[in-house]
Amino acid sequence: MDIRALRYFVEVVRQQSFTRAAQALFVTQPTVSKMVKQLEDELGGLLLLREGRKVMLTDAGKVAYTRAQSVLAEAARLRQEVAEVDGMARGELKVGIPPMAGRYLAPVIGQFRKQYPGVTLRLQEQGGRALEESVVNGDLDLGITVLPATTSGLSTLPVTRQALVVVYPAGQAPTSTAPVAIADLADWPFVMYEDDFALAHMISEACEQAGFTPQIAGHSRHWDFIGELVAAQMGIGILPEPIAHQLDPARVALRPLADPTLVWQLGFVWRQDYLSRAGRSWLQCCQAQFGAGT
Repeated sequence: MDIRALRYFVEVVRQQSFTRAAQALFVTQPTVSKMVKQLEDELGGLLLLREGRKVMLTDAGKVAYTRAQSVLAEAARLRQEVAEVDGMARGELKVGIPPMAGRYLAPVIGQFRKQYPGVTLRLQEQGGRALEESVVNGDLDLGITVLPATTSGLSTLPVTRQALVVVYPAGQAPTSTAPVAIADLADWPFVMYEDDFALAHMISEACEQAGFTPQIAGHSRHWDFIGELVAAQMGIGILPEPIAHQLDPARVALRPLADPTLVWQLGFVWRQDYLSRAGRSWLQCCQAQFGAGT
């Protein structure tokens, strides 16, 4: 069985499109279609159904997709372990990073590249929850997420811990600088992170515990755009304090958050059953940068 056929099939399912899969794989669409058809012929059954622009898995396709992910993960592990026979001279490390975490990890990335120039470092931006799933299914070696992780089977290394603050449009914050209770925000629309961000779930759960469902005025994957939307009086945002302090104080106002106090604790996660030598070296760079990670 050609492992490329498995890779192309998995990418079509992930992208929900033969065209987008071809773009992600840097090949032509007919090549992707041919490889998927080859896989179907070899397995003896239809794996995908095309309904308009949508791609749907058949029952056989669901089984094949699950097994193909496992096979690809094992193939990636095999390549990494063989590469490590030559030490850290070559190999690949795939690390997932949420958009907000980049400022914390830039020094680690720089140090890792200096120490291990032969290792190809592939960085992928996603929300924390999506990154956890990518680590579990083998698409990523490590990912950074809000702790505690929501997915089982993961080891963790904390790297930073910061309080969350409320971001108001300038001139609309409470006159007092005292901490704001979550319940006091019930009448405000929220500018929130996308649903695959662990921080979005943390905020929503705190609102529910305070007795209300937050009104969502808009979503974004980027903290600076959330700040811009708040400044444009679209609603309020809740951001980690050091991130919020990078916003323009002439356009937004910050207040501490209390009752409950929410803490943004970031940490790396990786599979408990395996971490490559490159991954272990990455964690050593993180520990040198962040210390105990508290």
